[in-house]
Amino acid sequence: MERRRRSICTVVAAAVAVAAMVAVMPAGVAADLSPDYYKASCPRLESIVRYEVSRKINETVVTIPAVLRLFFHDCVVTGCDASALISSPHDDAEKDAPDNMSLAGDGFDTVNRVKAAVESACPGVVSCADILALAARDVVSLASGPSWPVELGRLDGLVSRASDVDGQLPGPDMHVNKLAAVFDRHGLSVRDLVALSGAHTVGFAHCTRFAGRLYNHSAGEPTDPSMNKDYAAQLMEACPRDVGKTIAVNMDPVSPIVFDNVYYTNLVNGLGLFTSDQVLYADASTRDTVKDFAADQAAFFEAFVSSMVKLGRLGVKAGKDGEVRRVCTAFNH
Repeated sequence: MERRRRSICTVVAAAVAVAAMVAVMPAGVAADLSPDYYKASCPRLESIVRYEVSRKINETVVTIPAVLRLFFHDCVVTGCDASALISSPHDDAEKDAPDNMSLAGDGFDTVNRVKAAVESACPGVVSCADILALAARDVVSLASGPSWPVELGRLDGLVSRASDVDGQLPGPDMHVNKLAAVFDRHGLSVRDLVALSGAHTVGFAHCTRFAGRLYNHSAGEPTDPSMNKDYAAQLMEACPRDVGKTIAVNMDPVSPIVFDNVYYTNLVNGLGLFTSDQVLYADASTRDTVKDFAADQAAFFEAFVSSMVKLGRLGVKAGKDGEVRRVCTAFNH
């Protein structure tokens, strides 16, 4: 009970800090976005989104990481314009790119469900891009993470090409220099990299995504020495050689369905699942930030929210560059 009280106090403290941060956001950046964008045109929007997201989470907790990952993958490729949601009969849309094939179907299903409910209340008003942004916030808060005012007013993109995805996303085997370069291309800092990586406190990964760390790290050391030995043994038991894509494990072996700062304490203890996770503690340029977040959940929450707001401003479409789709899977035209 005492731990729960401390957790609640931490969340409240983070929420207060976040509200103050959002209130003083610099003008001129995503100036057309506002948390009150739909106040008159769809006043029940946020309650509708939260209700539908909550229903979906009650069906499967996979909803939490699926929606978060879908939001990130959408925003870093041509901007936050719901282009990752388009279904193409020719299998050439963003979701068909190799780097997006692992996106869980529950993320797409969540947004499509919410869109249907929103259309019933406010037809033709709310974009799929804004619904995805709200859903990403709600899966975090419903998993005991922070909440924040979501800037709204995005339009849905008019283009979705698989070819646009290549080179835009971080990979599980990348080291900090390459990860930082990917984030920098999108105007995101090294601190944003560390904060957004904290989303790996929820979710799962298939064995094929990290098997190289277990069996093929190097000729002299087949298992990555930066990995905790007991953790490596557990992963080998769960993921035998050549197991294929049929088995997945939790990204966070300690609290896999709670959005907290345990991801960072895991890194300190050698429990990072991907190379791209563990290097955040191994590399001197990011180690102190990892240690700060491991020691202070409120600091992580504040940094995560700041980075999510920045992420949500990428490539926002307006005017003739976008539309409000009738359904999220297809362009109106």
